[in-house]
Amino acid sequence: MKKNIEVELRGLLSKKQFLALNKLFKEKGKFIDDKDRVVVCYPDPETGSLVEECKTDIRVRTTNKIPEIIIKLGEWGHKDESRRELSLVGKKGEFDKMIVMLAALGHRNGIVAIRKGKVYSYKGIEFSLVEVPNHSYYFEAEIMVSNKKLQEIATRKIEKVCHELDLDILSQQGFFDYINKLNAESNEPFDFSAYKEGYFKTRFRI
Repeated sequence: MKKNIEVELRGLLSKKQFLALNKLFKEKGKFIDDKDRVVVCYPDPETGSLVEECKTDIRVRTTNKIPEIIIKLGEWGHKDESRRELSLVGKKGEFDKMIVMLAALGHRNGIVAIRKGKVYSYKGIEFSLVEVPNHSYYFEAEIMVSNKKLQEIATRKIEKVCHELDLDILSQQGFFDYINKLNAESNEPFDFSAYKEGYFKTRFRI
């Protein structure tokens, strides 16, 4: 059965923790990939929320210059988070095309986020160690499962390993507060009415 349910917990990191975890995972885990990402996040079509009431999470993102349209279904930010993830992957150079496509479907305003990170596998968990340039650091700990019955097992496993690593997991409100802080201080508003053809290719070379 296809594993398309994402079980994910997150927490903030100091720069010291960020560097220490990179070192630990290089030695004790398995390096998977660098993650150089540009994302445009759109509000929930029903609630208009980008954060607290966002249950249909629509994004156009590029990871290492490979663009994709991502839709994540379900509540997010709490320790029992499990969202169904749907993805359509494009070819290099098609990020702007996807932005125009989403605008044609009515998604014309959102938030632009830039992230740099490294991905590791450690004790059966995918850890992403993420830098928000010139702002902060955080981790994402993820296990993909095939059904809801495995959700709780995956959540408890992530909690156990995070405890072993002395990592604090954000509460739902703590997560919302952090995302709102990023939207106010680091992320950029996106308005398609001001968009010019090829903007993202020119700016980010994607």
